[in-house]
Amino acid sequence: MKAKGKEEKQEQEHKKTKKEKVSQEKIEKRKSEESQEQYVDTKNAQNNENQKEEDKRIKNHGFIDAWKNAFNGIIYATTTQSNIKKQLIIAVIVVIVSLFFNLDRAEFLCFLFTIVLILFAEMVNTAIETVVDLYVDVYHPKAKIAKDVAAGGVVVTTINAVIVAYFLFFDKISDIGLTFLQNVTNSPMHLAFAVMIMVMIAALALIAYAKTNKHKGLNAKFVPSGHATIAFGANTIIWLLTDNIVILMLSLVMAILLSESRIAAKEHKLSEVIFSACLGTVLVLILYGICQPLGTFLLG
Repeated sequence: MKAKGKEEKQEQEHKKTKKEKVSQEKIEKRKSEESQEQYVDTKNAQNNENQKEEDKRIKNHGFIDAWKNAFNGIIYATTTQSNIKKQLIIAVIVVIVSLFFNLDRAEFLCFLFTIVLILFAEMVNTAIETVVDLYVDVYHPKAKIAKDVAAGGVVVTTINAVIVAYFLFFDKISDIGLTFLQNVTNSPMHLAFAVMIMVMIAALALIAYAKTNKHKGLNAKFVPSGHATIAFGANTIIWLLTDNIVILMLSLVMAILLSESRIAAKEHKLSEVIFSACLGTVLVLILYGICQPLGTFLLG
């Protein structure tokens, strides 16, 4: 009997302990839920405060804030977008050059508006691309359409600028061009200067093209020598202008020495220097053969 009573007592104590444990777990669970709810409420309140602060920061609150944000946009566009940087430089140069063409007030305002229109279109294009990139992480046909249409707007304004420039400057430039052609045709020195400038431009363009390795048929390690191209181009011009054997030989020796210095300095290989020397000579002969007859033909 005593053993049975002891077992019942132990069983009752076990049930009591189990009940207390379950009750404790419920209390802890309730506290955890309340703590979690309190955390969520606090987090939501904090997010709402942050959102309010962000809205205050983004939205314009008055005339001064509106202008400040506008200037921030201009600064961002001009400091981060390479196309806008280039167009600004070109615009400044073109405006300065236009001052020498005696444009009247209406012509100058029209010209200035055209330049501003290009910059405006480029900034709108930047804004659209930024918004599209913000919401589209992967390729989407409609995102491509948005970017293409924005870029097309820039192209349209550029074409408009070319047309406006043609009507504003054609008559003025044509007078200058005819004077230049007349001088080139009638003066060997003018022709020599013009040809030399064209040879220098061609040499620099070819070197830049070779260094960027965009020409599939050109070895990346093969870079023409601008010094040799210009030296032998100048030598060819001298040979076309004078019959003095001393001057001719001195010119040839100078061209050879300058070209050889590029090999000695290990800037170019022999094959590159020979190619450049031939290039300069051929370019001068071709340009002379084109410029003189062309000038005579255009002047009638």
